[in-house]
Amino acid sequence: MKRRNVNVLLGSAAIAWPLAARSQQPVVPVIGFLSGASPGPFGHLVAGFNQGLSETGFVEGRDVAVEYRWAEGHPDRLSELAKDLVRRQVAVLVATGGDLSARAAKAATSTIPIVFSAGGDPVASGLVESLSRPGGNLTGLSMFTVLLEAKRLGLLHELVPSAAAIAVLIDSNNTRAEALVKDVEEGARRAGVRLITVSTAADSDFEAAFASLVQQRAGALVVSNSPFFNNRRDRIVALAARHKIPAIYEFREFATAGGLMSYGTNLVEVYRRIGVYTGRILKGAKASDLPVLQPTKFELVVNLKTAKALGITIPQSLLLRADEVIQ
Repeated sequence: MKRRNVNVLLGSAAIAWPLAARSQQPVVPVIGFLSGASPGPFGHLVAGFNQGLSETGFVEGRDVAVEYRWAEGHPDRLSELAKDLVRRQVAVLVATGGDLSARAAKAATSTIPIVFSAGGDPVASGLVESLSRPGGNLTGLSMFTVLLEAKRLGLLHELVPSAAAIAVLIDSNNTRAEALVKDVEEGARRAGVRLITVSTAADSDFEAAFASLVQQRAGALVVSNSPFFNNRRDRIVALAARHKIPAIYEFREFATAGGLMSYGTNLVEVYRRIGVYTGRILKGAKASDLPVLQPTKFELVVNLKTAKALGITIPQSLLLRADEVIQ
């Protein structure tokens, strides 16, 4: 072979080698992250999710990519957002921010593994066959928040024992609204107080709802579980402060935003565990074999600054039981 031809062959190999090497690099799996909420107020929850992923060996941007889709508090957008992620052929679909996200994800695919967070009973709602053996392509974490409304009313009555009537704010679009009302009614019976039910269906209803509970002389307020309320926590907390209504909420995020008191699941921990399950599925586990998790601990958070503004003295018994006291 002539020297000139040898040089040409060597030059071609030098060009082909990096191209071949690049083509053989491993493909990074993509996670679809669907939420009914907004990215700003929920950034710390995404951090919790990424922490769970890292515990299983996955770091976003290095070992895995994440496609985020936010419904911004508009549940009617969830179906199309879920379909978009399915079209992108994500490896795992994470559905958070309320039961409607999980339902939208389930309707969009029966093959892609789904990890959800749900406030209600996922068996009763048809998401999974059972908690221990979910079956199908879904698993996740259920917070069973509907079972805590009576407990919240009891804590609120302990804080404001002079309140003869306590109101509950209900999202009438919530599919679990009826169950939530029944649970809080049971709490009112045990506490021996009159219950005032005030419903909202849209942003424009909040002003009238608070005016109504004031007119009916509610001495305190239970803000029931609702993704719609979670996405509007600053506004609800501000209305409670303006009308000087002692209120209890579901999540710590309400108390840190200026709410008087919260009792419920630690959301950062929920999202961390969702991240762990997502990582396990990326490593080969089947969603059908992963039992639906439930919270093992609920946290009580009290905001002393808000209590002072309302002229309320927090009983020592409550302070001693609080997991966090905001000064």
